[in-house]
Amino acid sequence: MKLGPVLDRELVASNLNRATSLIGSTKAVFTFLLFFFIPRFQRGSIDAILYQITLSVVVSTIFSFVFSGLCYYGIVGASKMSIARKRSNMKKGDTLFVLGLMLPASEPALILFTIGQTLVGGLVATLWVLFSIFVVRQSRDF
Repeated sequence: MKLGPVLDRELVASNLNRATSLIGSTKAVFTFLLFFFIPRFQRGSIDAILYQITLSVVVSTIFSFVFSGLCYYGIVGASKMSIARKRSNMKKGDTLFVLGLMLPASEPALILFTIGQTLVGGLVATLWVLFSIFVVRQSRDF
């Protein structure tokens, strides 16, 4: 069912499903970081500040997808919402979804820096910056 010239209900439902799936995947990364890194954190064998930054990025990613999914759910679930409001929710959902994609792309670099692998971490951080520039340039088309 079309929601107007810009909104497609199937696309919105698909985005909602993607956001929900990515929440689960990101929770798995969070659990991994806690399970394997807490003992090293407690022993002081990893950089405590970077570990906390990494956990913060993962939690921010989870909530970015949660809020994105909420915006998409509002479109799919609320039949009385105006088309203008649905478009606004779609734009918010898309923005949060892209943020949710950008944040986890930084996690490998943060993990590598946390365990002291600065050379590879630097490479991954450089790739993340290039990816972020690409995403920002692509987002101008939307």
